[in-house]
Amino acid sequence: MTTRWVLGALLLALALLGLYLRGLAGRLDRLHVRVEAASNALDAQLVRRSGVALELATSGLLDPASSMLLAASAHAAQAADPATREEAESGLTQALRATLDAPEADAVLRSSETGRELAEEAAAACQRVVLARRFHNDAAAATLRLRRHRLVRYLHLAGRAPLPVTFECDDRPPACLSTPA
Repeated sequence: MTTRWVLGALLLALALLGLYLRGLAGRLDRLHVRVEAASNALDAQLVRRSGVALELATSGLLDPASSMLLAASAHAAQAADPATREEAESGLTQALRATLDAPEADAVLRSSETGRELAEEAAAACQRVVLARRFHNDAAAATLRLRRHRLVRYLHLAGRAPLPVTFECDDRPPACLSTPA
């Protein structure tokens, strides 16, 4: 009778351990899916922001030097490969600040309906990039934390899923876009 109790307790413990590991693997899988979705959302917002920057550059509202700087930075951000994407996006952010934080640019953008619309689009695009990058980095950090868990490493619960990385870039929007008209 005692052997049955020991065997039953051992089977129960193994079943509970199996359920725990299954839950851990499921959570890890969901986190990887969340990182992938956040990465796609971030990519879409970065593309949207560079598109708005190109619209601003080609609108004729900015001086030629500012338009050239903005267009070159937007093209570099769109054409960047994954290894240089963070640097290119930081460059676009800095070009937006250099171009739009100039007092004369702000006045020109606020003086026409087209300028106001483009300024609103740029502000929305910049804010969405900030939020998308934050969501992506939070998801990547949560996944990395779980992947450092001892059981996840020893039992290879992550499988062959790539290690998520955070996206670090300068995403502080121009000051003129964060102030109301």
